[in-house]
Amino acid sequence: MNSPSDSSSPIVWIAGVGASAGLGAALARRFAQGGFAVALTGRTAARIEALASEIRAAGGTAHALPGDVSDETSIASLAARIREIGTLRAAIFNAGNAVRAPALELTADQLEQALRTNAIGGFLFGQAALRAMFENGRDAAAPDGRGTLLFTGATAALRGRPPFAAFAAAKAALRSLAQSFAREFGREGIHVAHIVIDGGIDGERLRQAAPQRVQQMGDDGLLQADAIAETYWQLHVQHRSAWTQEIDLRPFKEPF
Repeated sequence: MNSPSDSSSPIVWIAGVGASAGLGAALARRFAQGGFAVALTGRTAARIEALASEIRAAGGTAHALPGDVSDETSIASLAARIREIGTLRAAIFNAGNAVRAPALELTADQLEQALRTNAIGGFLFGQAALRAMFENGRDAAAPDGRGTLLFTGATAALRGRPPFAAFAAAKAALRSLAQSFAREFGREGIHVAHIVIDGGIDGERLRQAAPQRVQQMGDDGLLQADAIAETYWQLHVQHRSAWTQEIDLRPFKEPF
């Protein structure tokens, strides 16, 4: 069930929302605190509805929009719902999957799936968000521009290493896509930025998959989702005379 439409609130559309302890959820909470109605997209309807309910209970406005942003039919349906809800002013692509396989064991299907989720998904989502922002026109209350489009990247976008050849190829493609969008649409008033997450995020996924790593890294040795979300918010509110196109985030203990 979704919150009733509130056309007075700007909309942030976040793709790649999963567990309440994940980055997508932290982004949703931060933008809700900033006065946005949040539209949540992920593949697991129960999870995004639970997060939407949490945001509503805290006094915010949230819409659960389950779907697959790497599928053209699904993204068209989601974009239509966004238009019904209100005025899109921010969009965040946070989807991704990290395929692990040595190069000689990696299959074409695995590579294609990595590209489908990360690069093609980012393209379809970004294209839909850009179209909605252009349809909305400029925001009189935010003279800096029409909106913000943010992409969650990874260290793999900058350098590939085994066993992440597929993931690296896909994230590098997403990074180039973000650069292309930024150069094409920046002059039109849309701030496009790519955020390199250089390190593990202290969230449900890592705590379940590698609890020993969480313990070894100690206090603030992993990226905190709320701290990452604050950076995304600051990118959104940046003045257009000093826009950031790419930023990297890492814990103080992380080598680079």
